[in-house]
Amino acid sequence: MKSMTGYGKATSVRGNRELTIELKSVNHRFLDISTKIPRMFIAHEDIIRRVLSDGVSRGHVDVFLNYKPDEDSGKQVSVDMGLAASYAECASKLSERFLELKNDFTLSNLMRMPDVLSVTQGEEDEQVLREMLEEAMQNAVVKLNEMREIEGNKLRADLLTKIANIESMLGRIKQYAPMVAEQYRAKLTERVTEALSNVQIDESKLANEVCFFADKSCIDEEITRLTSHIAHAREILSGEAAVGRKLDFLVQEFNRETNTICSKSAYLELTNVALQMKNEIEKLREQVQNLE
Repeated sequence: MKSMTGYGKATSVRGNRELTIELKSVNHRFLDISTKIPRMFIAHEDIIRRVLSDGVSRGHVDVFLNYKPDEDSGKQVSVDMGLAASYAECASKLSERFLELKNDFTLSNLMRMPDVLSVTQGEEDEQVLREMLEEAMQNAVVKLNEMREIEGNKLRADLLTKIANIESMLGRIKQYAPMVAEQYRAKLTERVTEALSNVQIDESKLANEVCFFADKSCIDEEITRLTSHIAHAREILSGEAAVGRKLDFLVQEFNRETNTICSKSAYLELTNVALQMKNEIEKLREQVQNLE
């Protein structure tokens, strides 16, 4: 089980060439890849996306690529003759305009003017670049997933603790559930007695009313489903595959059943426990968002 937060770095070396990949991932509903790479590697971006897709299923991943070419790989110096001529012509015109100033514009000055000289790297072997990129990406994804697994195991422990808390609260709700109808019967009897102090209470009608309320407020199905959801959540967390989407859906079911319990409850203690459980479920939901 993996978190969606992690970092991985790897370097591939061929002779004096060095290619370094850095990967940084954070939460995202799907796999979202953002590349920050030199222009010369844009044609090879398919390698980055393929390797990441094979190793990562969810998360926003930033890819940083740094490449150091071979210092002896045929660098060439070129001259922009048109720009050099423009600089020289401007210097001559300035000299004619300001006769009182000495013209000390030399060839060395001209060579240092912006963009007159430019250094270009010799052509790279595209196959070697692809091999280096593939190697660095594969190793960086391994490092990224190692960190994500460490974070994922920490999340697993925290999620299991929260599920245990929810199970404990559900146990308290089970204890309170039978008291709902009995409390309603006592209150209804008290109100009828106060309103009709001199009239004999019809026990059969009172029993019908209590039965109707008990049926309406029954939460046995919700308790059963929540018990099943808790078992399912533990089963999911025991696996190693990507579990984020499954747990996200399951937590929605947790929340739905708890909302129903709150809406049916007319017993203060039960409602308070159900509200506490909703709060714990919300914490569970927030943590699940971090899982791949």
